[in-house]
Amino acid sequence: MYNVPYTYPYAYQNPYYVNVPMYNYGRQDLNWGYPYDFGYANHYPYWPTINERNIELKDYGKQPFVVNIEEASKQNRTFRTALWTGNHLQVTLMSINVGEDIGLEIHPDIDQFLRIEEGQGIVQMGDTKDNLTFQTRVADDFAIMVPAGKWHNITNTGNTPLKLYAIYAPPQHPFGTVHKTKAEAMAAEE
Repeated sequence: MYNVPYTYPYAYQNPYYVNVPMYNYGRQDLNWGYPYDFGYANHYPYWPTINERNIELKDYGKQPFVVNIEEASKQNRTFRTALWTGNHLQVTLMSINVGEDIGLEIHPDIDQFLRIEEGQGIVQMGDTKDNLTFQTRVADDFAIMVPAGKWHNITNTGNTPLKLYAIYAPPQHPFGTVHKTKAEAMAAEE
């Protein structure tokens, strides 16, 4: 029996002495169907800990691949790094420095998906490079869909690098592409 003098929302809605249930607030075992799932992270030595989340940023090609894309995007320090290039899809990581932009570009036959993981900026799109009729602000967790044949640009307006990832369908850059700076990327595209 426990003395519970004031219970929410009314002071004496229960008898003066009540049985208060006891709960085990410690870690409870989870019965997952597969033993390597999330509930057992501390039991397996190869499960990454918070301090071991460094991901080797390279092109993993046409092999099956699973990654924490948010961590990989935030870890990336290059202007563009291809993370996975398949026959019909490509994932690249980008880091846009303060005040810089991706550069006004168009992909005539490629649809593009971009997702901001860190930072803020402005997205512009239009049918011609001189008439960008679509403009909106973006920040963390925003997704941007660029249809094939649209001119587009993203400018970093924040005070930290803009971290994002882009998905091209079909692939836009050669397997293993790494451009450390925007100038290097522009030179490679020429």
